[in-house]
Amino acid sequence: MNIYADNAATTKMSEAAILAMTECMENTYGNPSSLYRIGQRAKEKLEKAREEIAALINAEPKEIIFTSGGSESDNQAILSAAMIGKKRGKKHIVSSEFEHHAVLHTLKKLEKNGYEITLLPVHENGIVRTDELEAAIRDDTCLVTIMTANNEIGTIQPIAEIGSICRQKGVIFHTDAVQAVGHIAIDVKAENIDMLSASAHKFHGPKGVGFLYCRKGIILSNLIEGGAQERGKRAGTENLPGILGMTAALKEAVRDMDKHNEHKVSIRDHLIAGLSEIPHSALNGDAEKRLSGNVNFSFEGIEGESILMLLDQKGISASSGSACTSGALDPSHVLLSIGRIHDVAHGSLRLSIGEDITVGEADYIISNVKEVVEYLRSFSPVWRDLMTGKREFIL
Repeated sequence: MNIYADNAATTKMSEAAILAMTECMENTYGNPSSLYRIGQRAKEKLEKAREEIAALINAEPKEIIFTSGGSESDNQAILSAAMIGKKRGKKHIVSSEFEHHAVLHTLKKLEKNGYEITLLPVHENGIVRTDELEAAIRDDTCLVTIMTANNEIGTIQPIAEIGSICRQKGVIFHTDAVQAVGHIAIDVKAENIDMLSASAHKFHGPKGVGFLYCRKGIILSNLIEGGAQERGKRAGTENLPGILGMTAALKEAVRDMDKHNEHKVSIRDHLIAGLSEIPHSALNGDAEKRLSGNVNFSFEGIEGESILMLLDQKGISASSGSACTSGALDPSHVLLSIGRIHDVAHGSLRLSIGEDITVGEADYIISNVKEVVEYLRSFSPVWRDLMTGKREFIL
C-alpha cells in the first residue's frame, strides 16, 4: 500500500490543472506582451485568469500579481510594507514566532537594516492572541504579518480579528496564506487583509507559480526589475501555463471545499484518536482550530527521522518535526514555539492528508505508526532512561 500523507509539502496536480496547462502550451503559446493576435490571445487568457483568481478571494483583478510562489510573494509584500513604513518614519514590524522561514528570514534581513521586529508568542495551542497583538502595535508599526494557517501544526489564526485591529490602527496587514488558500474560505475585504501570499502547488496546482494579493492603494516595491509585466511590479514574461493551471486547480478546490473538508475532518479526527492511544504522545496545536488535513504528533523517546524512514518502507510518505539545516539536525522552530522541548520536538510526525484518503488507509497509518514507535522505543537509550526513572516524562 502507498499512502501520500505530506500534502502540506506539496500536492499532486489535479487533472483540471494538467489539462489547462497542456492546452495552453499547445495552443496559447504566445507572449502576452506581444501585439499580434497569438500574443493577444495569451493576454486575454492571462487577464481572464486574474479575474477568476481575484473573484475566489473577493479581490479586484488589478489587486492580483502573479509570482513564482509563496516565498516570492512573502518577500515582496514584507519588503514593500517596510519601504512604505521607512518613508513615513515607521520601522517596527509585528509577526509571530512560528511563521514560515520565507517570512522570518525576510524579517531578519530587515532587522539587520535597522528595523525593529516583535515576534509574538503562539502559546501551547499554536494560536496568536489578539489582545497581545493589539498591545504590540506601536505608533511606529508599519506592518503586521501573521500566517493564516501554520504549515507544520495546521493551526488557523484569527485573521478577521487581526485584520480589524490593523485596519483600526492604520497598519498594513499581510498574511502568508500558502497553507490556507484552497482549503479554507478567504474573503480579503471582509477580513481586512491588505496583502496575501499564495502558492499553487499547495492546492493541486503546479509548482513554481503563485500570486500576491495587494490591496489597491498600497505601492509595491519591485523584487525583479527588467520589464513592465504585472503592471510594472514583477518583471519577466508571465508563466501562462502555470497561471492557467493554478487557476483551474483553485477553482476546483474552492468549488469542492466544503465536501472535501467534511471528509478530511472525519479522517483527521480518526487519526488523532488512534495516535492518541500511543503512551506518552501528544497532539501539537489546537485540536479544533486547525486545517482539516493536518495531524501533528510528538512521541517521547524517539527521533522523527527514524519514524519517517520506517514509515516510508511501509509505503507511507510523511514528514517530521525536524529540519536539516547546514548539516545539523535542528528541531522545528514551530514546535519549540509552542513549548515542546528539544528532545520531544525531535520525535514528531506530521501527517497532512488529502481529500482522497480512505478510512482503511487511515487505519493502516495508525497501525504502522504504533508499530514503528514501539520498535524505535525498544532500543532507544532515552526511552530506557524514561522507563527506569533516570529521566522524567514530559508527555
